[in-house]
Amino acid sequence: MGAFHHLSVLPDEVIRFLEPADGKTYLDGTVGGGGHSALILKKAPQAVLIGIDRDQAALTAAGARLAEYGNQIRLLHGDFADVSGHLGTLGIAAIDGFILDLGVSSHQLDTRERGFSFQQDAPLDMRMDTSNGKTAADLLNELPERQLDQIIAEYGEERWAKRIASFIVKERTESPITTTFHLVDIIKGAVPKAKWDERIHPATRTFQALRIAVNSELDSLEQGMRAALELLKPGGRGVIISFHSLEDRIVKHIFREYAEGCTCPRQMPVCVCGKQPRVKILTGRPVTATQEETDVNPRSRSAKLRAVVKL
Repeated sequence: MGAFHHLSVLPDEVIRFLEPADGKTYLDGTVGGGGHSALILKKAPQAVLIGIDRDQAALTAAGARLAEYGNQIRLLHGDFADVSGHLGTLGIAAIDGFILDLGVSSHQLDTRERGFSFQQDAPLDMRMDTSNGKTAADLLNELPERQLDQIIAEYGEERWAKRIASFIVKERTESPITTTFHLVDIIKGAVPKAKWDERIHPATRTFQALRIAVNSELDSLEQGMRAALELLKPGGRGVIISFHSLEDRIVKHIFREYAEGCTCPRQMPVCVCGKQPRVKILTGRPVTATQEETDVNPRSRSAKLRAVVKL
């Protein structure tokens, strides 16, 4: 396995919205190789940084990258959905800011044996945490056709989901589906060639859907977001970078929910619900990468950043 390589997206924008300061405590809930964490500590070298990741290889890389900061960093193996418990074990009850950079990293895509990419033949794994949980191959060979259809349709937003699920179930009766290229061949057979999208590979959406399902990514996002927002101190800031519409929709809706005030009907003379806004949204529209950044880092092309400040 090669060295951990991953370019952090929207680096200047993350620092601009997070406003790191010395003496404060920050959470990087998807620390990866430590790119955003390094930027935070460079801006605020006397800050405390807690990094969480499900990928042990990422934590090892982050530890090496951030070693100069010694006891100012705490790196934890786990899911950011459980952030309250993770911080509780460190005796930390509140934070001054958090960053979540969602999705799969360049290193995970490029590491063949992880099975995230349809461009390399490898075992169908796709787990962020390779120490536990079912693999993509397990789902493909065990789930009922209707459930496979639902996963591919909802998480991949794939119009050919029903046909792809049908082809998967038919194929697995002949031979277990265990490799990425085997699945790619099934998808290519299921989607009529005349209907292939010239802009993306025909397997793109199905692979995305399986990865999301294997790692429960959307559930983790919602749980982790809510927990992190509750942990924020007044004046603390939260920054989230998403890479597809399903993630961005969740981020947008939860931020709006926390930013909403009174919900009483307009005809009520006084407020009786007592609801007060808990955050202020700092990004009316999602912030996207510049052309300069996308030229250097194509992954940033689909990145959307949203940010809030705790009231």
